Amino acid sequence: MQPEFAIHSERVWINQRFQAATVFIKNGKISHLQSGKPEAFPCPLKDVGTDVLMPGLIDHHVHINEPGRTDWEGFETATKAAAAGGITTLVDMPLNASPVTTTPESFFKKKESTKNKRHVNCGFWGGIVPQNAANLEGLLDSGVLGIKAFLVPSGLDEFPNVTESDLRKGLPFIAQKGLPLLVHCELERPNGAGLLLGKHPKSYAAWLKSRPKEWENKAIEMMIRLCREFDCRTHIVHLSSAEALPMIEAARVEGLPLTVETCPHYLFFHSEDIPDSDTRFKCAPPIREKANKEQLWDALENGRIDFVASDHSPAPPALKHLKTGDLAKAWGGISGLQFLLPLVWTAAKKRGIGLENIANWLSARPAEFIGFHQKKGKIASGYDADLVIWNPEVTFAVEEKIIEHRHKITPYLGQNLFGQVKQTYVGGFKVFEEGVFKNLNKGKLLFSQV
Repeated sequence: MQPEFAIHSERVWINQRFQAATVFIKNGKISHLQSGKPEAFPCPLKDVGTDVLMPGLIDHHVHINEPGRTDWEGFETATKAAAAGGITTLVDMPLNASPVTTTPESFFKKKESTKNKRHVNCGFWGGIVPQNAANLEGLLDSGVLGIKAFLVPSGLDEFPNVTESDLRKGLPFIAQKGLPLLVHCELERPNGAGLLLGKHPKSYAAWLKSRPKEWENKAIEMMIRLCREFDCRTHIVHLSSAEALPMIEAARVEGLPLTVETCPHYLFFHSEDIPDSDTRFKCAPPIREKANKEQLWDALENGRIDFVASDHSPAPPALKHLKTGDLAKAWGGISGLQFLLPLVWTAAKKRGIGLENIANWLSARPAEFIGFHQKKGKIASGYDADLVIWNPEVTFAVEEKIIEHRHKITPYLGQNLFGQVKQTYVGGFKVFEEGVFKNLNKGKLLFSQV
């Protein structure tokens, strides 16, 4: 049992607006709210002034890589980084762990690997590969929140990509369960750019040309067609091609159960400013042109993109080929989990986009997507007391000494960002305050609600 306490702020996110309020917390839940600041109160109260009090962030696209590849990341470091960034719930991808999460047995090993390392709440995606496409029932019933698919090689032999034929075997089971299928949307098409990258392996322009928008567009076109045919919840992960937005919008107008995310690196950087030989920027799909970035921002602001996730995909320094600068050989993935909130806010602020969007993009809509919108993503009576307190006006520099990820490899190093996280609460427990971790191992496991 936790004793009741209260937090007051002049900027609490309640009912889609910021307002002065006091949030009362007891036994891990928000017990009730009171407008303004009470003159008398029956429990300890913390007044955070004008710092923003918001639902904790939900990052549903994180590669934690444990068990098996904990030297890449791991639950201990990933969940600490999350807490330091105001993220109270993570959903782990089925790769790059070993074993990959494609069977009930591997899912059990994944759950076991979180023991005593779960500093925020954790849910899990399962994976569809050619070997299990026709036999997904056990995995779907094990508690995974949905299924992830790659349409191009993932980079791991243990997690091969699926074809349309494979998807047709698995989609009926996923649709019947009512869970989402998350899809890495690229369909490889010969274009000669691979030869160009081979000749110029340090050239970012060559890397960009090797993964053209057409690959994404064709894959998304296929997934819309399959979404329509099977009536299966379909989610486009890490959208980078703005050219796909018209067909996505048309599919949603049609009423198809299609959702879309993009990532901070597509909203923060653009290809014209990325130097050659800097493998920290390598990801797939690649970071594209400035004009493309602006279209993604317009779509996010207007609701055609639903929300933002980090796609935190770390790797050891040797796999990133930092010294050689070889973009052809380097592991593709960007680390940025801890800085999801300030990255999105900094880029939004530059465009004059209001603070009121942040809670929707990073908390409320992701909570609905993962099936926990009755418990998380809002500050309301009965909801879990997963909260972040942060100051959107304070700036800080991304330095190695503040990074909690296992490896300090990130293209955000040296950036000055707006939005300093002050405190993070998980289930009513303060797990992070002003650079110090407290009350660790309070995160819970999240399993499918359907």
